[in-house]
Amino acid sequence: MSSDHHTYLRYECVDAFGLTVSTGMEVLEGVEGDTNNNRVLTMAGSHILGWNLKSCQLDIKLSTPDTSTNVGTGQALTSEHVTAIATTIDTTTTILNNNNNVIATGWNSGSIRLFDNIETKQSSSLCHSLLNTTTNNYVSSSSSSDVLLEPRVVLNGHSTSVQALRFGSTGSASLLASGCGKGTVVVWDILSESGLYRLLGHNPKGGITSLQFVLNDAYLISTSLDGLAKVWDLEGQCCIQTLVTGGDQIWSSAMIVSSSSNNNEEKDIRTRFLTGGVNGQVLVWKVEQSERKGLLGDNNTLATTTMQENEKEKRKVDNNDALDCVCHCMGPLPIDTTMVAANNERIISLRWCKQQQQQWIGVLHHNSKFVWIYQLRSERESQKKRQRRLRRRREKQHLKEQKQQLQQQENDNNSDNDKQQKKKRGFLDDDNDDDDDDENGDTKTTTNASSSSSPSASFVETMEASDEFEFYGMIRASHKIRDFLLIQEQKKNTKKKSIIKVVCALSTNALEVHTLKQNNKNTNSTSTTTITSNKEDEKPLLLDMYGHPTGIRSMAISSDHVLACTVSKHVTKIWNVARRSCLLSVTPSSASSSSSSSCYGLCVVFLPGNTHVVLGTREGTLSILNIQSGAIVFQDDKAHGGAIWGLDVSRDNNDVDNVTCNVTLATGSADKSVKFWDLVEAEDDGHPTLVQTRTLEMSDEIVAVKYSSHFSFQKKKLVFVSTLDSTIKVFFEDSLKLFLSLYGHSLPALCVSSSDDDALLASGSADKTIKVWGLDFGDTHCTLHGHKDSVTDIAFIRKTHCFITSSKDSTIRYWDADRFQSILVLEGHTAEIHCLAVTNGAFFLSGGMDRQVRVWERTRDIVFVEEERERYLEQQFDAQVVTNDEQNNGTLTILNNKRRDNDEDAIMEQQQQQPQSEAAIRKSVLSVSSGDRIMEALEQADAELIARKKKKEAGNNNSNKNMLLLNLEPSQYVSW
Repeated sequence: MSSDHHTYLRYECVDAFGLTVSTGMEVLEGVEGDTNNNRVLTMAGSHILGWNLKSCQLDIKLSTPDTSTNVGTGQALTSEHVTAIATTIDTTTTILNNNNNVIATGWNSGSIRLFDNIETKQSSSLCHSLLNTTTNNYVSSSSSSDVLLEPRVVLNGHSTSVQALRFGSTGSASLLASGCGKGTVVVWDILSESGLYRLLGHNPKGGITSLQFVLNDAYLISTSLDGLAKVWDLEGQCCIQTLVTGGDQIWSSAMIVSSSSNNNEEKDIRTRFLTGGVNGQVLVWKVEQSERKGLLGDNNTLATTTMQENEKEKRKVDNNDALDCVCHCMGPLPIDTTMVAANNERIISLRWCKQQQQQWIGVLHHNSKFVWIYQLRSERESQKKRQRRLRRRREKQHLKEQKQQLQQQENDNNSDNDKQQKKKRGFLDDDNDDDDDDENGDTKTTTNASSSSSPSASFVETMEASDEFEFYGMIRASHKIRDFLLIQEQKKNTKKKSIIKVVCALSTNALEVHTLKQNNKNTNSTSTTTITSNKEDEKPLLLDMYGHPTGIRSMAISSDHVLACTVSKHVTKIWNVARRSCLLSVTPSSASSSSSSSCYGLCVVFLPGNTHVVLGTREGTLSILNIQSGAIVFQDDKAHGGAIWGLDVSRDNNDVDNVTCNVTLATGSADKSVKFWDLVEAEDDGHPTLVQTRTLEMSDEIVAVKYSSHFSFQKKKLVFVSTLDSTIKVFFEDSLKLFLSLYGHSLPALCVSSSDDDALLASGSADKTIKVWGLDFGDTHCTLHGHKDSVTDIAFIRKTHCFITSSKDSTIRYWDADRFQSILVLEGHTAEIHCLAVTNGAFFLSGGMDRQVRVWERTRDIVFVEEERERYLEQQFDAQVVTNDEQNNGTLTILNNKRRDNDEDAIMEQQQQQPQSEAAIRKSVLSVSSGDRIMEALEQADAELIARKKKKEAGNNNSNKNMLLLNLEPSQYVSW
C-alpha cells in the first residue's frame, strides 16, 4: 500500500469514570419504582448513575452508543452528555415492553432517549471494554454490555440541549413534555413515538427551566429565564395565562398536590404551584380550573335556559380574558427573619415530597450550604391560621380607630390652643401605625377592611401562603449544594416517627444524605431550627469516594496497566482501571506546616514495582505514597523553592518492572532549577526515599521536564527541559551538557515527548501549535495546526511515530509524525483536558477539569484519513447550515422581519395573530437530503412519463424500461 493511502486503527471511547454529579439544573431524580426509596439517579457526563443509599454503592450505570456517525464498532460511548432526566411509573403497563420503570433522558444534542428494563448490577460489572483485561487484546465489537443500552424510544425535536423534562402528572408515561434552551416546548406521545406539537411564546434567548402538568394533564405550566411562567391549554394548544413573578429569571418550580378527606368522605384536593427566581423569593400560586370551563359545558355551550341568555352570557365569557386564569397568586413563602441575608441569592431548586399525610417543601439558594425546609399545613390548620390572622388584623384596626377618635377629641378640646407647642409623643406611642398592617404577610387594604362587602376585604380574607406554609428548619451540608432531592422512606416499624431523606448533590462531586426527623416543635415559634446531629450514628452519609472534588491536573498509569493515579487540587486517588473503581483516596498534607494544610498536587509518576507513587506539589513538596497502606512514607517539604511543574523517572535498563534497577528522578520547578534524585531504601523501615544528587540551574522557570524513551537503544539518554522563555533545551543525562536548543514556539511549550527510537521529539505549546523536531540536528520537521487552544499534554504511541495530544479546547487528536497529518479527532470531554496516560497502545486515559477519566481503546476498525477529514468537514458545515437556517427561516424571525416597517397598530395586530404552536419536527441535514432525493425522483418520473407520451405520439410503442429508474415504473420508483 502506498504511503499516500496509509491506514490506521481507530480509537474509541468505551467508558468513563470518576464523575458522580455533573453540572446541570436537574441533577437528581428519585426512581419512583423503588419501593424502598433507597436509590437516586444522577447525571454524570455521558452516563446516568444509580446510587443505592442503603449500601452506599453504585448499582446502575447506563448510557447509549454513539450513533452520530455510521463508522467504527458501534460500541463506542457517546460523546454527548445528559442535561435533563425524569422518571415515572407506568400504571397502564403497556408502555415500553410492560416495564414499570421508565427513565427519560435529555441530551445536549437535543435528542430525548427513553430507557426501561433497568436492572441493578454489582459495581464491579458496571464497566464496558472491548479488550481482554488480562492480555489487552481486542475481543469483539459485538459483545453485550451492561452499560451501553439501546434506548427503547429516541425522540428528535429540539435543535439545542434539552433542559427540562416532565411526564404526565396522572402517572402514565404516555405523555411527555420537554423544553430546550431556545424557549420552545414540545409535547410528545410516547405510545406513537411522535411529537404532538411545539409550543411557542417564550423568548428564544431564555431557556426553559421547568415544566409542570396540572389538573389531570389538561394544562401545562412552563417557566423560563425570560422571567415568565406560561399556562398552556393542551387541548387548544395556546397560552391562556402568563404569570409575571416580578423577577428577571425563573430558575425553578414545584407542583404540590395535597388531598384531605372530609367527614362526608369527600376528598378536598389542593394544588399549589411554586416559582423561584433571582429575587430570592418563592411565590405560591393557587391552581384551579378556569372559570370559562366552569361556565361552558362539554360542547362549549352555556347551561342556560333560553337561547338569548346563552348568546349574551357566551359573548361576555368570550370577551373576558380573566375567566381563563388558572393560577392565582397567594403571596411569597414566609421567610425566617434570622437568615434574611442568605435569601438574596437566586433560587436554583425547589423540591416537594409527601410522607404519609404530611407535605414537605425544600428550597435551595445559589451558592448556599443550606436547604430550607417548609411544611404544608392541613386544610383545618390553615383555616385556623387565617382566622387568627384576620382576628389580629381586626383588633389592630379597632385599636387604630380608637386612637384616631381620641386624637380627634383632643384636637377638638385644644382647638383654642392651636398656636401652642405640640405635645411630645410618649415613649410607647407608635411613630407609624400603618406598618403594623404588614405583619405576618398581611397586605395593605383600606380602613373598612372589616366590611365583607368591600373588594379589599374579600382580598384580605382569601387564603395566603403564610397561612398554609410553615417554616420548619434548615439542612446544613458540608459544602455548597448544587441540587437536592427529598425522598420519603418506607418504615417497617410504624410506631416510629415519620422520616424523610434529603439527598444533596454537592459542588465537590459528592453526595450527602441527611435524615429529617419530626420533632414536637412549637408551631408558633419563630426560631430557626438547624437539623443537624452530633451523634456518630446520625451523621450525614457522604459518598465522595467515586470522584475528585476539583479538576484532574495530572495522571499516571502503572507499567502493568492495572492501576492509575489521578491528582487534583488536594486529593490523590488510586484506581483499578479494569473495574473503574477507586481503591484509595488520600489528602496529602505538608508536615512542616503548623496548620497541616493539604498540598496542591501538580504531577505524579509511578515508581518501579507499582507499589509507590511520587507526587510533586505547588508548594514545592516532593512526597512518596505507599499504595497498599495509603501512607506518606517520604516527604521533602523543601525539595524546591517553587511549584514543581515537571516530574519524570528514568531507569538504567529496559525492564520497567524491575524494582532493583537504579532509578533516577528529575523534577523541574518554578525556582529555575532542575534537580535529580536517586531512589534508595531507608535503613530503618525499608521504605523508598529520595536523595538529591545534582542540580541544573536554568535562566527561566521550568515548565516541563522529560527523559528520553526508556525503550531506546541509544547508550546516552537525553533530558528535555522546556522553560518559560518558549525554548526547549536538550541535555545529556549523564554529564548534563547542553546538546540542542530548540527555538520556534511563540509561547512556552507545556509538554514534550520523544519517540521510542529517540529520532523525533514532539512539543505542544500554549500557542496552539505542535512542532515535530529531529533529534539528530535539532531541525523542525513540521508545525501542526488543529487545536483551538493550548496543547496541555502529548505522548507517543510505543514503537510508532504516531502521538496523541490533548488541549484546553476539550478535544484529543491523533497524529502521524512521519506524514505530518491529523488522523482522528476524539471528542467527549466537556471542559479542558489537562493530562494523558498512554499504555503500550492498546488503550489510553484522559482527564481534565470536568473531573472525569475517559478510557479510549484501540479497535480493529480501519481509519482512512481522507474519509475522516471529509466527514469532519461535512459535520462542521452541516452544523453551520442548520444553525443559519434556524436563525434566518424561523417563524418568529420571519414575523419580526415583517413587522419592522409597520406601524404600532399593525405590530400589535400581528403579535396577536402570531402562532403559538407548530408541528414538532426537527429540520436536519438528513431530512433535507431526503427531501432532495424525493424531488429528484419526482423529476425523473415526470421526465419518463413525458418521454413515453412523446413516443406514443410518434407511433413508437416499444416500452423499454429505463435503467435510471431501476427498471421500475415511474410510480413504483417514486414510492421505492
